[in-house]
Amino acid sequence: MQLVMMGPPGAGKGTQAKLIAEHYQIPAISTGDMFRAMKTADTPLARQVREIMESGGYVSDEITNAIVADRLGMGDCAPGFLLDGYPRTLQQVQTLDDYLADSKRPLSAVISLLADTEEVVARLLKRAVIDGRADDNEETIRVRLRVYAEQTEPLLEVYRSRGLLVEVDGLGEIPEVSERIFAALDAHGERRTAEFAR
Repeated sequence: MQLVMMGPPGAGKGTQAKLIAEHYQIPAISTGDMFRAMKTADTPLARQVREIMESGGYVSDEITNAIVADRLGMGDCAPGFLLDGYPRTLQQVQTLDDYLADSKRPLSAVISLLADTEEVVARLLKRAVIDGRADDNEETIRVRLRVYAEQTEPLLEVYRSRGLLVEVDGLGEIPEVSERIFAALDAHGERRTAEFAR
């Protein structure tokens, strides 16, 4: 099972990604975690990423694509994977398409966690207080949510047009949201199987 997970900041993507990965016995691959791991890794690519991040620069699509392709080529991804935080641009969608076509592993589904903006803002403000994140004020949170909506909407439309998008209400208790996701993915898989059988 090859999955991509999307959702606004504060929708609980990271938590749900781990639970989905556990449920389907596939690795959850977070680009954020991979970039953080590069702070200590000693490879040419890691050194390049460190230099960019230390100078406050933006890690390019090209480098991000290389990091993701490298990770997807590892043995634990043979039964499938869940990508969290990638793709983020239409160019990354195309690169992922090409990679998966070359490796003959099509995407199974793209999970989009839906969450009411005001609920997400309240959740992130609460988390900021608990975690002591001074930079997480209401203004920056709303900017991040707006940027997410602007950048991600075109990607969601691409996947919707391919019949891959599985939208799930991301608000509620963690187990409740997980069950919704599992049910939606299973129903999506059955629907796709029936379509191919025609």
